[in-house]
Amino acid sequence: QLVESGGGLVLPGGSLRLSCVASGRTFSSYAMGWFRQAPGKEREFVAVISSTGYSTNYVDSAKGRFTISRDNAKNTVHLQMNSLRPEDTAAYYCAAGSFVRNMGGYNYWGQGTQVTVSS
Repeated sequence: QLVESGGGLVLPGGSLRLSCVASGRTFSSYAMGWFRQAPGKEREFVAVISSTGYSTNYVDSAKGRFTISRDNAKNTVHLQMNSLRPEDTAAYYCAAGSFVRNMGGYNYWGQGTQVTVSS
């Protein structure tokens, strides 16, 4: 089970830190990804971190603004989002699976947390 938190309403240029806590003893075996889905749009890849945390990958629009990290001792993955833009508004989902960018590579999904960037 994956449970996200940390979403909310933030002004453009602001920051949020999303968290995802996983239950179970196999968390460290999975790459962890973040995806987002805006109203009327398809769910899209945002970032992924390898099982060890040594490798990361980001969608171009997130590079330099977002940072994905994980703490395997706490079964937690974070997404630090800085310099937020209105176009970042979406429901954000964490997922556990392979170190890939496509949704099909993930076995487990959280319920999502809403991020709204607006003045």
